Amino acid sequence: MTAGSGPVPPAGPPLPLDHVLGLLRCPRCAGDLVRQEQTVSCDRGHAFDLARQGYLNLLGRSSPRNADTAAMVAARERFLRCGHYSPLADRLRDTVEDAYPAPDGPARILEAGAGTGYYLSRLLDDSDRVGLALDVSTAASQRAARAHARMGAVVADVWGVLPVPDGAVDLVLSVFAPRHPVEFARVLRPAGQVLVLAPTSEHLMELRDPLGLLDVAEGKQDRLAGSLEGFAPVGGSGCRYRVSLDHDAVADLVAMGPNAFHTDPVRLRERIAALSDPVSVTVSVQVSAWRRPPG
Repeated sequence: MTAGSGPVPPAGPPLPLDHVLGLLRCPRCAGDLVRQEQTVSCDRGHAFDLARQGYLNLLGRSSPRNADTAAMVAARERFLRCGHYSPLADRLRDTVEDAYPAPDGPARILEAGAGTGYYLSRLLDDSDRVGLALDVSTAASQRAARAHARMGAVVADVWGVLPVPDGAVDLVLSVFAPRHPVEFARVLRPAGQVLVLAPTSEHLMELRDPLGLLDVAEGKQDRLAGSLEGFAPVGGSGCRYRVSLDHDAVADLVAMGPNAFHTDPVRLRERIAALSDPVSVTVSVQVSAWRRPPG
C-alpha cells in the first residue's frame, strides 16, 4: 500500500482510525499498517493494540512527564467548549479554504501536537477531508479519538520521526505546538504546506504579570522563519480580539497549557481571586502558511 492509496478494509466495525491507516507506517520498520479487530500490525509482525477509546499508541513507551495530563485535557475541553477560542478555529478554516478552494482542497491533514483535536476537527467539518491527530499525550489522544468521524488519533513523539510515510499528507497543522521542519518536509507532498498558529507578544497580556504566567518573547514571529528553515512563506494574517473570562475560565485557561507545570495551585487561586470578575483578556495570534521546500 502506498501513501494516499487508501486504507486496507479492516476486520471489524469501521472506526475513525480506519480513515487514516494509509497515512501511517510502522514506527519500527516503516512498513504499511493494517487493522485486524483491535490490533494494528505490519507484515513483519510488529503489532500495536488499539485502545478501547479508539486511539492507537505508536510511541513505544510511556508518555513523557511534560505531556498533557488528564486534568489539563479536562480543563482544555471546558475552556474550548465555551467558544473562547472559536474565532481562532474559524481563522484557520478560512485560511485553508482560501488557499485550497473546493474541490481542490487538501484531502489529508496532519496536526502535530493536536491535543484534543479541537482545531483539526473544525477543518474536517463540511468537507471530505480526513485528519490525523498526533500527540505525545495519551490523555489528549483519548479525547481526540472521539472528536470527529474522519479523524484518527495516534500517540506519537512529534519531536521524533513521525510514523507517517514520505509525501503522505497535503497539509500539516501546528497550533500552539512544537514544529519539526525536517519531518514536516518529509511527510508533505510536493508543494504541500504547513499552517502555523502561534501567539504574539500581546496574547493574554492582561494575565501574564498578575498570574505569573510564561512570557511570549518579543520577536517570536521573526524567529518562526528560523524554526521552519527551508520553507517559504506564502501568506498569513493576524487574529486579535478581546474575550470576557470569569474566574473559572481563567483557571481553566492556565490549567490547560504549559503554565500548568510552572504555577503553584494555591498561589494561582489567590492571584485569580484578586482579578476583576469577569476580566477582559486579549487573544492575539498570527496564522501563517509555509510551502514545503523543493526537492
